[in-house]
Amino acid sequence: MRFNLVILSLLFLTGCFRGSKFETSPIHLNPNMDNQQKYRALEESYFFDDGSTMRKPVEGTIARGMINENYAYLSGKNDDGSYLRDNPIELSMDVLNRGQERYNIYCAVCHSQVGNGKGIVTKYEYPVIPANLHDKRIREQADGEMYNTIVYGLRSMPAYGYQINTEDVWSIIHYVRALQRSQNATIEDLPEEEKNKLSDNS
Repeated sequence: MRFNLVILSLLFLTGCFRGSKFETSPIHLNPNMDNQQKYRALEESYFFDDGSTMRKPVEGTIARGMINENYAYLSGKNDDGSYLRDNPIELSMDVLNRGQERYNIYCAVCHSQVGNGKGIVTKYEYPVIPANLHDKRIREQADGEMYNTIVYGLRSMPAYGYQINTEDVWSIIHYVRALQRSQNATIEDLPEEEKNKLSDNS
């Protein structure tokens, strides 16, 4: 029993001294990662012929979890780096409903439920004026550009890529396009049957 108390006392004392400033190095009863062999950034390497410790990834290798089998779908861009013009997921009522749900959660607070940039935050001296999604510039931009704005943010707009999954981002874009058409519709957007009704009434 007395021996156990002595051991516990020694362990307690070594714990108290750890981190204190002494001229001699502390004693590590249990070697840990403080003592691992490693190179620091820009240190000279004696293993590689060029002496550099900072190595480029081996050509063709992909970090775990970083494989992009569908580059356009995951980035909103074509192989040449230009923005994807059209939404890569098929439009359906389920997609539109999902987009509306996600839009109302993440976007409406700033852009409003109709997308005119007059969301609830503008009632409380919000220092930034949210964009009006019906502006010609936004209506005419590629879907891939809107995707990148949502995922990575733009100027004062924060990035939502860590909160909204890829498919939901594309669903939101489909819904935004529906909002834009609802506020900027022309007679040409009507089905033929509705056009004929208007013609008959005139």
